[in-house]
Amino acid sequence: MSSDFEGYEQDFAVLTAEITGRIGKVPKLLGDEKKQLIANVEKQLEEARELLEQMELEVREIPPQSRGMYSSRMRSYKQEMGKLEADFKRSRIAYSDEVRNELLGDDGNSSENQRAHLLDNTERLERSSRRLEAGYQIAVETDLSRGSSPD
Repeated sequence: MSSDFEGYEQDFAVLTAEITGRIGKVPKLLGDEKKQLIANVEKQLEEARELLEQMELEVREIPPQSRGMYSSRMRSYKQEMGKLEADFKRSRIAYSDEVRNELLGDDGNSSENQRAHLLDNTERLERSSRRLEAGYQIAVETDLSRGSSPD
């Protein structure tokens, strides 16, 4: 029983090493090569998930007295899988930012323009808020002078 598990472990180790290497290459490639590599990594991640499922099934078949050791190994494999998926997601986000910048011609000035626009909008919002507060205050004072209570 544990020989099947160990075989899955070896396959998982080889697969995760390949995935790690390919994730490192994603930011360095361009165009169709990059798209193809991303698709390949997605396929390998799915294979790794399937291997983990097979390993979990094997652990369930192991007698309870031996199961603890295999369960802790499974937890570490799941953590490793989570880390790989997070790394891959980060490499894809970097890829998306590069493409967006290429398409939009982002040269860094738009960030400064956006900041200035945000500051202008914030000032306008603050002025509007002050006017609303002043209007509310006048309405409250008017109601008080008529003899009704606020709220």
